[in-house]
Amino acid sequence: MDITTPMARAREAERLEKLASFALLDTPHEQEFDAIVLLAQRLLGVPIAVVSLLDDHRQWFKARCGIDATEMGRGDAFCSHAIHVEDMMVVEDTYLDPRFATNPLVTGAPHIRFYAGVPLRPPAAGYSEDLAGIGTLCVIDTKPRPFAESDRVVLRQLAALVTSLISARSSAATALRLSQESRRHAELLERQQVQLRQAERMAEIGSWRLELDDMSLHWSDQVYAIYGLPPGEMPSIEQGLRFYPDDQQAEIRELVERAANTGESFDFESDFRTADGRHRRVRSMGEAQMVDGRPVALIGVFQDITDRHVREQTLRQSADTDGLTGLPNRACFEARLGEAFGKARKSHKPLCLLLIDLDGFKGVNDTFGHAAGDEVLRTMADRLARVAGPHGFAARLGGDEFVVLLTRPRDCARIEEIILSLLLSLRHVVDRGGERRGVSATVGAAFLDDSIASPVDLTHHADLALYEAKRAQRGTGRIHGEDRSIKAATPLRLVRC
Repeated sequence: MDITTPMARAREAERLEKLASFALLDTPHEQEFDAIVLLAQRLLGVPIAVVSLLDDHRQWFKARCGIDATEMGRGDAFCSHAIHVEDMMVVEDTYLDPRFATNPLVTGAPHIRFYAGVPLRPPAAGYSEDLAGIGTLCVIDTKPRPFAESDRVVLRQLAALVTSLISARSSAATALRLSQESRRHAELLERQQVQLRQAERMAEIGSWRLELDDMSLHWSDQVYAIYGLPPGEMPSIEQGLRFYPDDQQAEIRELVERAANTGESFDFESDFRTADGRHRRVRSMGEAQMVDGRPVALIGVFQDITDRHVREQTLRQSADTDGLTGLPNRACFEARLGEAFGKARKSHKPLCLLLIDLDGFKGVNDTFGHAAGDEVLRTMADRLARVAGPHGFAARLGGDEFVVLLTRPRDCARIEEIILSLLLSLRHVVDRGGERRGVSATVGAAFLDDSIASPVDLTHHADLALYEAKRAQRGTGRIHGEDRSIKAATPLRLVRC
């Protein structure tokens, strides 16, 4: 392809950036990719099969069989042409093709006489869908040969496996291994059934196929294993949906129907309950097989990602939690506030934000040390969480600053009662060796109204109310827009550490 024009250079730069985003170049061997090229070699009866990635100056082999080199220069590479085709580039006899007849890879080693390659175009957010491929899955022979339609189907499906494997690998902290059953391998290539099942077990992923003419569903053994069903006990589509949570079944049904009607692919994760009652997390990917521009089947993969999901949840929990108090931290609060703000605006429901500062906390730190101060923060956090209750959201912003977010109408309606409860609950005294230091709280609250355009505005209103409360009298509360302070009517017997 001519890349001398500014537009072509820009497209090539974007393609190279997309390739780099997958972090595949110069990585070690991976069994999943090796298994696919081995299948391609055996299923298509060729001496050479390669997963080739095209860098700016070279083609590098992520997986290969039948060839010793790990990379070659890009200038003479057949794959440099194949990445630009829509479906597949097939050269049945290189001597008869003027593009390649004098190519050094034809006239010299490895003496290519036959080539077939499918461009690899794994989707990546932020990149054009019609870019050239980042590489190819290709097969090579040293003799000219015809390439039947059945061979082309196999190569397309194996290339789809490679594309899906690259997509899955890039979306996880650890490599996700992927295998997909190609179209009717059991019927077309019966002797290869064992190899395909081995590749699927190696990837720990099941594959499925839905024929759209009669809506017949076909599962590999690994799908049965994930469902907890014995092989051959095939549920209907409606029965299969019952393994998912009730509130997600309609959404999943819509994804499948859209893929069947329009050819649009899908990729989703969901909670899942197996036939024997185990709670798992699964990922399902599917895309349409198109014939003459019409979807004829849906082909996909299905994976149990429970272990990965648990690790991600643990990491997310760690990232969102204040290490000292166990409350959500500032980052988690800001994300929750943004989400709650959007929902309240859309549903026209109330939203109330309370900012809380501890009064006298510095005196505890200065007099008794940081260990005593940390103990006070933990105590206050526990009490704050109890007042907020299961429907409120309490977080620590940092230092002696806390926040409560209320989204239930009934809680927002009794805001004064909640502020009073906070004022009373967050009174505390530290007594060490007869020396006492008291801690209390000042509260500023603000409601979402038409004057507030963003979560930052709501926080600013609550902060103004907190300032007014402190200016009037520490240990009190104030609601933005009101001139009166909220005070605890009766003293609370202070609890000692």
